[in-house]
Amino acid sequence: MMTRAKDLADWIRQQVTIAAARGLVVGLSGGLDSAVVARLCQLATPGRIVGAIMPCHSDPRDEEDAEAIVRHFDIPAVRLDLAPAYDHLVGDLKTLFLQLPIDHPAQAGGPATDMRARVPLANIKPRLRMSALYYLANSLNYLVAGTGNRSELTVGYFTKHGDGAVDLLPLGRLLKSEVRVLARELDVPAPIIDKPPSAGLWVGQTDEDEMGFSYADLERYLTDGPDAVSPALAMRIERLVRTSEHKRALALMPEI
Repeated sequence: MMTRAKDLADWIRQQVTIAAARGLVVGLSGGLDSAVVARLCQLATPGRIVGAIMPCHSDPRDEEDAEAIVRHFDIPAVRLDLAPAYDHLVGDLKTLFLQLPIDHPAQAGGPATDMRARVPLANIKPRLRMSALYYLANSLNYLVAGTGNRSELTVGYFTKHGDGAVDLLPLGRLLKSEVRVLARELDVPAPIIDKPPSAGLWVGQTDEDEMGFSYADLERYLTDGPDAVSPALAMRIERLVRTSEHKRALALMPEI
């Protein structure tokens, strides 16, 4: 096993021991990060890992890729279609604003744009997935291993109390390019490594389109500083870092 992979697997095993847990649960999205984390967890606690495939009006190719990872590494896995639960919940949620007074600020401003309306609904999906993962983890006395990497975490590109609600983040110190190198060391299939990164919030969604810049540009900023990118991009990244700070911290409490 390569040194970085071994070090990360050892660290994961140590966290499981410290928590007096028995193993690990990982959500399998069909993407690069979840494939790498699943393999690391398998190396850390052999025979005590569960992968969870949880489509929710998802691109069928993502589920196929997740199943390919399960077969490739021989990972025990379960499948739960969250679409019925999502549909039922969204149907009820859409009535909430109708219950507010007509002069409430939430009623002002007219109808939401497509994107403004899409994001709150899309974020329900990772929150439902995390509920399912924690049901498995609590039932088995396992920990939930998250799949976020340093690039995403820095700019808050994750759903608060969704894919950000985990017990440990094995890739949290690695840039996206470093995760890709690690994936090759771990023998993750090439189609998964080369697949455009996507949070799977809706069909056709990609990380870079939603962020508005590439991972390569973000990494230049993180490794070489703001002068390595355009002033406009540096300002955008810095704003994302600043406004997403609450997502990376415990809830604020007053000093008094």
